[in-house]
Amino acid sequence: MAPHADPEHLSSRLLAAERRNIAHYGFGVKGFTLSLIETALEVSNNTVPGSVIRDIIAAGREMLAHPVDLLPHARSVIETLSRDFHIILVTKGDLLDQERKLAQSGLGDLFDAVEIVSDKTEATYRSVFNRHADGATMGAMIGNSMRSDVLPMIAAGGWGIYVPHELTWGYELAEHPENHTRFAEIDSLADLPDLVAKISEPIT
Repeated sequence: MAPHADPEHLSSRLLAAERRNIAHYGFGVKGFTLSLIETALEVSNNTVPGSVIRDIIAAGREMLAHPVDLLPHARSVIETLSRDFHIILVTKGDLLDQERKLAQSGLGDLFDAVEIVSDKTEATYRSVFNRHADGATMGAMIGNSMRSDVLPMIAAGGWGIYVPHELTWGYELAEHPENHTRFAEIDSLADLPDLVAKISEPIT
């Protein structure tokens, strides 16, 4: 799409399209691909060549088939924490895509429960932790999304533990909670066991 708009403008238009479309398509690669097509049509004033649309669709298929690359320390940290804690995977997005990624990750057997949800909200966390554990106030959510992993879990009464990642989607960015007693930030998953050890008394 370079002939039609500069990269920064394209990125902002794409994010705007994604925000509009989440209510219709949900989260995941399929919705992202449709938003890409919509953005291409918008910035080109509906003159984008069919070949570009075809390339976007091909890129979407490639993303759906892309191998899963685990973050450093992911397996070892889950194995360590699972000895003493109930481990629940809460993820959002397209059901088939999330199931595929979980199977490819090789981590499925390490979780006590898996929840694939349409969105991560305060109500979602209350429901998930009520079903599978002793309530959200006794739990912690760890993730790279301030908007979806940290803030709604804190609102539900639990711990929100933020692990920043340079490739976090713009939609998931939000202001850090100020001086909240149940917010923590770590640089790497490798730091998680020590952090959990420090806060485990109030959540076990």
